[in-house]
Amino acid sequence: MSSHENAARSEAQDLAERYLTTKQVAALLHVKERKIYELASSGEIPGTRALGKWLFDRDAINSWLADHATDQTPQRDAVPANVVLGSYDPLLEWAMRESRSGLASFLDGSLDGLERFGRREGIISGLHLFDAETADWNVPVVRRRLAEDAAVLVEWAWRERGLMVPPGNPSNVASVSDLAGKRVTPRQQGAGSQVLLEHYLQANEIDMNSLTLAKPARSESDAALAVMEGEADVAFGLRCVARQFRLDFVPVIKERFDLLVWRREWFEPPFQNLLQFTTTPAFRDRAEVLTGYDISALGRVRFNGR
Repeated sequence: MSSHENAARSEAQDLAERYLTTKQVAALLHVKERKIYELASSGEIPGTRALGKWLFDRDAINSWLADHATDQTPQRDAVPANVVLGSYDPLLEWAMRESRSGLASFLDGSLDGLERFGRREGIISGLHLFDAETADWNVPVVRRRLAEDAAVLVEWAWRERGLMVPPGNPSNVASVSDLAGKRVTPRQQGAGSQVLLEHYLQANEIDMNSLTLAKPARSESDAALAVMEGEADVAFGLRCVARQFRLDFVPVIKERFDLLVWRREWFEPPFQNLLQFTTTPAFRDRAEVLTGYDISALGRVRFNGR
């Protein structure tokens, strides 16, 4: 590729990062695109019309949001660091690196991430929290805790979760109902997988005391490693992690993994770089290679706070 072509491509990328489309602004303001057209045409929202299309400067939109915040909007003492909190996802971790997003991570479970996110310790939190009353993922707990905050919950992927067992499944584990009396590696309290496991144990009327519990694992990989090294008969984990450690896998459920993002940080380069990377063939190929992922609705807004 010539230097001229490289320069043209670099300029195009800079423009893509600087300007937002009508669709992007509408999704973040939780309104229809038609409303954005009306606001832009009347001059109520800063925009530029070029070749029949509206484009919105990212910095101008951020300033507009700040100027139009109500007195009831929680104020942040400082802009959160570019840190991803919450639960671990192998595809997300890979995409953060490959997209050169500039995002760091501090991952210690869905509930921990939700609390830290509420304290503005990061700009994104990964969640997979099941609500038994509504049979929904993530939305109920986010609505209870952050309904009055300018936060957006966006779908990342559906993932296959189940029972990771040694090759050949020597303990003949076929479902959660077979866990009584087995050596099980739990996760730390507050991890989404532990919340879900306890839900299934209760649904199958299995007392936690009937399990022989190994030391809690603080990551999916540590849980798989405990099974691989013979410290446990089973762990509740992801299909892709079981495959990575060459373990057998008994499917239990497909869960939805979402990203909770501060609305203002949605427009900034770290998250936008990540989102743009998810549209590439490399990202789709990686999801297929990892196995156990459905990314067909990635980017769908599931909840939009006030």
